Amino acid sequence: MRQGPTPLRPRPAILREPQSPTDPFVLALGALGWVLGDGPRADRLLALTGLDADALRAGVGDPAVLGAVLDFLSAHEPDLCAAADHLGVAPGALIAARDRLT
Repeated sequence: MRQGPTPLRPRPAILREPQSPTDPFVLALGALGWVLGDGPRADRLLALTGLDADALRAGVGDPAVLGAVLDFLSAHEPDLCAAADHLGVAPGALIAARDRLT
């Protein structure tokens, strides 16, 4: 005789070290995500940096490419401030991250 469904067993939690909000790679990747979330801003990033979508994808782990993203933001204060606000950091943290990456 078939009984009801087997109850699920709880899975053990995987404990990870939280990423530091001051880690330059974490900040740059967050900033990149913010930029790419807006089509016109993403187009402006590609136009001003000379990157294309393939180069951007290939360079996601490259400090020079991530630094270029932060350079792009630092050149336009309203975007810098909006990205920093979105990421929950001060604009200076993005500038410091750029300096650490380049």
